[in-house]
Amino acid sequence: MVVSRADLEKCIDELRAGVSDPRVGIYGPGSQAWTISKEGILFLGGGKAALMQLAHPAVAHAVDQHSQTRTDPLGRFQRTFDNVFAMVFGDLDAAVKSACRVHAIHSRISGSITEQVGSFREGCHYEANDADALMWVHATLIETAVQTYELVVRPLSYAEKDRYYKETRRFALLFGIPDRVLPKSWGDFYEYYEGMIESDIIKVGRPGLELSGFLFSSPRPALGPLFRWLETMTAGLLPPRLQREFQLRFGPAERLVFLASLRALGPTYPLLPPRVRYMPAYVQARRRLAGKQGPDRIGRLLERVALYAVDKKPLPIRRRRRRAPATS
Repeated sequence: MVVSRADLEKCIDELRAGVSDPRVGIYGPGSQAWTISKEGILFLGGGKAALMQLAHPAVAHAVDQHSQTRTDPLGRFQRTFDNVFAMVFGDLDAAVKSACRVHAIHSRISGSITEQVGSFREGCHYEANDADALMWVHATLIETAVQTYELVVRPLSYAEKDRYYKETRRFALLFGIPDRVLPKSWGDFYEYYEGMIESDIIKVGRPGLELSGFLFSSPRPALGPLFRWLETMTAGLLPPRLQREFQLRFGPAERLVFLASLRALGPTYPLLPPRVRYMPAYVQARRRLAGKQGPDRIGRLLERVALYAVDKKPLPIRRRRRRAPATS
């Protein structure tokens, strides 16, 4: 099923009917979604979420054929998270505007898969607003957020994860994902997620492999160690099968770095000042709800510093050399 504009508008009407205070947006203070999504450490899982999405051949071909990931990765990153943060932390009008903007962009994205990969035949048609593909992208964000939060911040009870998952249904409505596609509970959701990983729907093809190499290409020599560390952390977060299919090295040395990093982050991350620890979009949302006018200047400054540090000029794809899978 391809989500039409009429489908999206029906979902938005349902969302509006369920929001008691449009000023706070789809979640608001006290929600499990804000409790988890406000944490800056979730960016540690960004590489994993991106690769999980690229492991879906339709998503990988759409990104490869229609996005500016190869030529303007920073710009694409900014545009993606501007829309996501508007949906998660903005007021209801901002969330709906971003949803309509993303749907309109997706409606222009379609094409053909250029290889036989997993259950997808060469020449198979894809559309970015396909409900099943949208559900998979949605699932990667939810599962990665929970995994990263639990590894660094604290474990979550089943009830907390179930509440978080059920709240994120509102986020799914902003993409027009229908009820028939959405699992009903955290347990059902995780069964769906594991089933997808074990299926041949999730299979790394040529575009996914090439784009993963680009994802971890350092923009500057001085940042090489940081990007190698991010690659190692991403490998550690991924399921073993996808580690191998993305050809990420995760032998004994990498495993040691991964585990040592988590041991170090656990006690130190909670000690960070809130302005550094929390997402700038969350801080701005709390300012808005407190009646404070204007942008969060400190948050803007932190964002500019971070973006300057990782700014990339167009780089050639770093093609991975074929090698035997590392022993996990």
